Amino acid sequence: MDKVPHLSVPSKALFKKARRIVPPMLEKFHKGQQGRIAVIGGSLDYTGAPYFSAMASARLGCDMSHVICESSAATVIKSYSPNLMVHPILPSSNSVKDPNSIDAPSLASPIISMLSRLHALVIGPGLGRDGVTLQVVREVMKEARSRSIPFILDADGLLLVTEDPDIVKGYKECILTPNVNEFSRLAKALGIDVPSLAQISSDEGGGDKTRQETEACEKLSKALGGVTIVQKGPHDVISNGITSIVSDIRGGLKRSGGQGDTLTGSLGTLMGWRAAYHNALWDSGEQENSNEAQSKQEIQAELESERRMSPATTLLLVAWAGSAITRECSRRAFKAKGRSMQASDLTDEVHDSFLTLIGEPEGSKVHL
Repeated sequence: MDKVPHLSVPSKALFKKARRIVPPMLEKFHKGQQGRIAVIGGSLDYTGAPYFSAMASARLGCDMSHVICESSAATVIKSYSPNLMVHPILPSSNSVKDPNSIDAPSLASPIISMLSRLHALVIGPGLGRDGVTLQVVREVMKEARSRSIPFILDADGLLLVTEDPDIVKGYKECILTPNVNEFSRLAKALGIDVPSLAQISSDEGGGDKTRQETEACEKLSKALGGVTIVQKGPHDVISNGITSIVSDIRGGLKRSGGQGDTLTGSLGTLMGWRAAYHNALWDSGEQENSNEAQSKQEIQAELESERRMSPATTLLLVAWAGSAITRECSRRAFKAKGRSMQASDLTDEVHDSFLTLIGEPEGSKVHL
């Protein structure tokens, strides 16, 4: 198995912590308990992104991986893999009689009816910017939030936040995964003054660029009421506005389209596992701690102790672990394919990257 280069001691400790939220493979579990994840996205022009996201969820180890897409995309996505459950129930301007006069809650109802069966949503891969679609997805997000169903936002899912930040503001069961441009647009929409990653990178003053990136990410998170942000870049910065972690996992040098879809899909499965952890699906042997950490000191104490972790701490771990797995997938794929590397090459590396970085928890029956 390929060894990860330059893995720091703090990162090794965080991976050990992340392993605690991974459900062991046990005979007593039934289908669906280790993650039911749905990607909401997929339109006429964009069918690859939801596929890559949903397949990353599946390859990481969720039990059931769904794609909720526009009808014109369904057959194409189905043809990519029979392992995915594809639902052509995402409306668009092409599927309604009058796009200028719609009942968005009614159009969203088939998707909303699925929410009780899901552990987490990934919203944005291949979503597109159709007006009807975005209105429907906004209704789904509102309903998911009212039920405390976690969701991950990327690509055009982040556009909804840019247009209406209140849709996620203060929602702690949410992860945003902006790239450089998306981060700048979010900051501008919120009226906060933070330097862009491009400005930080070109700073000739010799300042601490990592500190500047971290402060910018923290500032944006605070402006959104403490949502968790994975700020993608040369190295990823993860922050909930209180505690921040910088990923030192080396990625590949090719910036092919679709790598962010591996991230969102991985985060989806990790969110499902996090739900299993907090629902005590298995006996972890940890001392119970039902209080959600509020301060940086409390979260740090949980990261350094063996007591049962709070939702705030596990959410931060999920974001960091998803980032790390994706970066390791990119490194491995680039090592194998060089400049010809494509998004599908990352998909093939998800499972081995997980095993190398996090590994199976004690008690897993992986050899029969």
